[in-house]
Amino acid sequence: MITKSSVVLGLIATLFLSGCHLQAETEIHKEHKDIPKYGATTPFREDTFVMKDYVCQIQAIRHIEVRSLEKGYLQDIFVDEGQLIKKGQPMFKIMPNIYQAELLKAQAEAQNMNIEYLNTKGLADKNIVSANELALAKAKLDKAKAEVKMAETRLGFTDIKAPFEGIMDHLAVRVGSLLDEGAVLTTLSDVSQLWVYFNVPEAQYLDFKTQKKDKIGEAVQLRMADGEIFNQKGVIEAIVGDFNNTSGNIQFRALFANPDKILRHGETGTILMAMPYPNAMLIPQKATFEIMDKTYVYVINKEDKVEQRLIHIEAELPQLFIVKDGLNDTDRILLEGIRKVRPGEKVTIDLRSPQKVRSELKKLHTE
Repeated sequence: MITKSSVVLGLIATLFLSGCHLQAETEIHKEHKDIPKYGATTPFREDTFVMKDYVCQIQAIRHIEVRSLEKGYLQDIFVDEGQLIKKGQPMFKIMPNIYQAELLKAQAEAQNMNIEYLNTKGLADKNIVSANELALAKAKLDKAKAEVKMAETRLGFTDIKAPFEGIMDHLAVRVGSLLDEGAVLTTLSDVSQLWVYFNVPEAQYLDFKTQKKDKIGEAVQLRMADGEIFNQKGVIEAIVGDFNNTSGNIQFRALFANPDKILRHGETGTILMAMPYPNAMLIPQKATFEIMDKTYVYVINKEDKVEQRLIHIEAELPQLFIVKDGLNDTDRILLEGIRKVRPGEKVTIDLRSPQKVRSELKKLHTE
């Protein structure tokens, strides 16, 4: 016989069990709702390169001082500063009077020696004088002819002509200046081609050698002082000399054509050299963070928990890092919530393909 009290007790028990079941479902739902969800991806591999830059010094392939070869007063200047000078073009003239007089004197002496030689030869043909006397007369004539050549050469030195085509620098003298032998008149630069010198650190040089890539013959680019890229590509020609003990660098030399004469001797710029990284492991820069100058990422382990991982960066690209070590190809790395999560925390992730992430980064870079 069911009593009234039994019914009441049954109702109470039913309500209690229902409340417990509802509370359990609420707690499970709340626990699931509290697990944060963040974007993640995996590393990807790609053949790429990094542009290394090196400060450089630009020099003309020929840069010389134009000097006087004789003493005298500067009579004429036929050129001007900054002018493009053609090969063989007259540049300066030293007053020639003294050298003309010396030439006339030498020519007269040679004529006298010639007459003496002819007379002696006539006597030698008749056996009146010995062969030795004829040889002596011939030697005197040859010496006189040599003096004429010398006087002609010295007179020619009064006309100073361009040894090659180039751009003239400042005038070091003025008309009327008294010149000593070897006095500097100006400088001349052949800028049709340029030697560009840049310093490479010892570690990079050794890396080239280890990989049997000494870079000779490799193409490089030149960024000019205004930030623009020079319209001609250069080629590394030589590794110059020894290491600088102070800086730890060694000098490379690249050759650039300069057909439009845009660049001049003494300018500076930046050499851009591509460093290849075949099959490089790449990750987004935004997936990393630094602690005490060390770089880390958050990896999501098999239990969907956050794990802090130390990595080493090989090089930097726009929006990307090339990873030297610390990650595997299959590791899931956190892209979002870097500052919100803690190691050991459980998270849910929206795993995005590397291709999709790369596309998003490229879009951000171009905006």
